[in-house]
Amino acid sequence: MRSYKTVKNSASGELTEKRSRFIGYCKPVATEAEAVDFINKIKKEHWDARHNVYAYSLREGQVKRYSDDGEPSGTAGVPVLDVITKNDVVDVVIVVTRYFGGVLLGTGGLVRAYSAAAKVGLEAAGVINMSLCSECEISCTYNQYGKLNTLIMNMGGVVDNCDFADNVNISFHIPCEMTASLDKEFADATAGEVKLQINSEKFFEI
Repeated sequence: MRSYKTVKNSASGELTEKRSRFIGYCKPVATEAEAVDFINKIKKEHWDARHNVYAYSLREGQVKRYSDDGEPSGTAGVPVLDVITKNDVVDVVIVVTRYFGGVLLGTGGLVRAYSAAAKVGLEAAGVINMSLCSECEISCTYNQYGKLNTLIMNMGGVVDNCDFADNVNISFHIPCEMTASLDKEFADATAGEVKLQINSEKFFEI
């Protein structure tokens, strides 16, 4: 997998359906332990709620879990997981807390309400695209710096750090598929004096 979608922040959204209050919490997570910790945190915070339904999806091991937490089977956890799946996001956990308002919603009403609450939580957290990037560096003269810095940005790279010493050392990341083209651009711009050094690979928001 060279790219994937996840969420940027921990956030929440809320809606009311026939006097029942639904709060959708969403958080980026990297492991099942992080997901479970977040679920337990919300359950502790809302100990007095009728239900704390959850679902999560992880890249590692392609793990997917959900719980109806006492709601009729298939009316709560599955709709929340469906929101995650249909938006093609991973490394994410959603908890929907329900405070019962005294009016039964029925099977269809529950599915719609839990789906809507999960969606507002997901939207509040902000879906982002992650891409596998090469973490790179180059060393150049001060005269070359301006042109090479512009080349990095024009090719979709992001400068992480510049060290101005005898030469200028530029550390940056760029989508892996762009490294060969950028190395050629550096060579053309400096008559072969500057060569790209790739140190590692890591996922970054693009």
